[in-house]
Amino acid sequence: MTTEITELKISNKDWQSHKPTWCPGCGDFGVLSSTRKALVNLQWSPDNTVVVSGIGCSSNFPHFLSAYGIHTLHGRANPVAQGVKMANPDLNVIIAGGDGDGLAIGIGGFVHAARRNMDLTYIIMDNQVYGLTVNQASPTSTMDRKTKSTPYGNIEQPLNPIALALSMGASFVARTFSGEGKQFEAIMQAAMEHKGFAFIDALSPCVTFNRVNTKEYFKERVFDVNERGHDKTDLAAAFAASQGWEEGIPTGIFYQVERATYESMDETIARSGNVVKRGANHMSVDYRTKVENKHR
Repeated sequence: MTTEITELKISNKDWQSHKPTWCPGCGDFGVLSSTRKALVNLQWSPDNTVVVSGIGCSSNFPHFLSAYGIHTLHGRANPVAQGVKMANPDLNVIIAGGDGDGLAIGIGGFVHAARRNMDLTYIIMDNQVYGLTVNQASPTSTMDRKTKSTPYGNIEQPLNPIALALSMGASFVARTFSGEGKQFEAIMQAAMEHKGFAFIDALSPCVTFNRVNTKEYFKERVFDVNERGHDKTDLAAAFAASQGWEEGIPTGIFYQVERATYESMDETIARSGNVVKRGANHMSVDYRTKVENKHR
């Protein structure tokens, strides 16, 4: 007598956790929904996935996905995520945060994760405002925006997250809008499948404090560069496509190339493999032996 074992499939229900606490109509709901669908499409398992975040409305993301979650300090999601990936390269690691968390106090961690090409997926939920602290100008706030911190209008030039990620060496760079569910799901899936640092600038309207960059505002302006013959392997073309919102807001995959990941090139990680399974003591002994041999 033989017993047939049926492999259980991961469903959307497997990824559901606590009920989101965002404001009704928040763009982050769309990000969460599309992310869950992409996770199901790839059949990623919750017990092999870690979601890391910083501080802010969007950084509550780990609480709403049934996976291992780390809610870190303000701007420190990228360094922590890198540590997770280096300690256990077998894990799928997703970073979630906002434009304030990732492009202000956290920009240093973003730079180095991208240039190292760590195998991480980083979503910035970009609402052009600090929402959790109730309405201050963020690094992506448009000129002349009036907020509590800029009552006479913002006088600082907004950062361009796409151009920034391209200049830092990210091997996958994309933008999508939380109101475009199918495009978001496809881009999220492509980012998670990509071996290397994948960055997504997710336009996610704040319905409470940003009455300028609304869902309707984006709906009228977004277009997909990939539907207009864009070559996503051409870095110069990616930079060109990322510039300006005058004739519409470009979305889609701007750049994607295959490049060796940090984990595959680092000698200690490659030799020691999964530190979690082998234990940190073994790794420290390997390193000490290497140092001693070097100085003989």
